[in-house]
Amino acid sequence: MQRSENCILTTHAGSLPRPAQLTSLFARRASGEAVDEGAIQTQGRAAVHDIVAKQIETGLDVIDDGEQSRESFVLYMRRRLTGMGGSGSRAMHADLDAYPLYKSTFQQRATSAERVSNRANLPKAIGPISYADPSLIETECADFRSALTDREGFVEAFLTAPSPGIIASIVQNEHYDSFERYLDALGAALQVEYEAIVRNGFLLQLDCPDLALERHTSYRDRPLADFVRFVESVVSAINNAVSNIPREKIRLHVCWGNYEGPHDQDVALRDILPAILQAKAGAIFLPFANPRHAHEFRVLKEIPLAHDQLLIAGVIDTLTNFVEHPEVVADRIERIANAIGDPHRLIAGTDCGFDTSAGMGRVTEDIVWAKLRALRDGAKLASRRLFS
Repeated sequence: MQRSENCILTTHAGSLPRPAQLTSLFARRASGEAVDEGAIQTQGRAAVHDIVAKQIETGLDVIDDGEQSRESFVLYMRRRLTGMGGSGSRAMHADLDAYPLYKSTFQQRATSAERVSNRANLPKAIGPISYADPSLIETECADFRSALTDREGFVEAFLTAPSPGIIASIVQNEHYDSFERYLDALGAALQVEYEAIVRNGFLLQLDCPDLALERHTSYRDRPLADFVRFVESVVSAINNAVSNIPREKIRLHVCWGNYEGPHDQDVALRDILPAILQAKAGAIFLPFANPRHAHEFRVLKEIPLAHDQLLIAGVIDTLTNFVEHPEVVADRIERIANAIGDPHRLIAGTDCGFDTSAGMGRVTEDIVWAKLRALRDGAKLASRRLFS
C-alpha cells in the first residue's frame, strides 16, 4: 500500500453512482422480478470501464471499480454464498426510532421500487454457508483489470468486500447453533473472495460498518461491553479470514451507517477504536467529514495507530449535496495529519461510498464528481503546506 510520500494521496470508499438503467435492473431483481442477467453483466462491465476513466480524469490516486457490477456493497453476496433464502428482517436504527417524523420520511425513500434497499427483501441464513462459485469474483477482477489496461494517472487499485460481521447482522441466522459459529462460517466463506482480490493484484478494502453501526442497531438495547465483545469477535473472524494476506494489502473501513439521520446515538470512536486496532490491516479508514464525528480525529492522539499503519481519513461528506470548498478539505487534512503526527501516513478520502446500494445515494452524480474534484484540490493545497 502506497504511503503519501511527496503529497497527500486521494481515494474514496468504494461505491460510485451507477447508470440509471443498470440501477433499475438491480432494483427489479432485488424485488424478485425476473431480469436479463446477460444485460446486467454487459451493462455492469461497460459501467466499470466508464467509472475507471472518470476517476482517473478527476485525478484520484487510489481507485476501484465503483462497485458497478454489484447491487449493494453487501447483499450481492446472496448470489455468491450458499445457505441463504427465505425472508428476513433487520432492526431499525435507534436514532431513527427516536424521531418518528423523520423515520417516516426515511422509510418512504428506502422502500422505493427504483432503489435497492439493505432493509427490504432480505434473506436469512437457512443452511450451511460456503462460497458457491469462485469464478464470479475472478470475473469481477478480470473486468476491473481490463478497464485498467493501458490506463495511466493512478497510483493503486482496490476492490471492496464486506466483513463477516455486517453480513451476520443483516442476514439473520436460522441455521447455526450460535452466533460465533455463524460468524466463523461467514469468515471462512469470505476468505475465498478476500484472497482472490489480492491474488489478482488489488488492495483489499474490508467494508465493516458493523464495527460501529451495530451499536445503535443490533446492540441498541444492550450494554456497551456486549457490543465491544461483538467488535472483538468480528475482528477475530476477519483476522482468520485474511491470515494468508499481507497486512499491507488490507484497508479496513469503519462507519456508523451511510444514511442521513440524527446519528445522536452513535457509539463514540474512543469506545471501539482499541478493538478495531486489533484487526490485521495496513490502513484504517474512518469518516471525519460528517457533522457527528468530525471532531473524533483527536482520539488518534490518545489511541494511536501502529507505527507502520496508515490512516485513510474521510474529509468529504457523502450524504450532503454541499460541495466542500478545497480550503475546507485542506484544513481537515492538515488537522488530521497533525493528530497522527506524520502526513506520510495519511490518505484523504470520502466518509463512505456514494451509492452503497444501487439508487440509494443521496448525492446526485454531477455533484459526486464535483466533490471528488474538491477532494483532489484540497489535497493539493494541504500537500503544499505539509510537505514544503
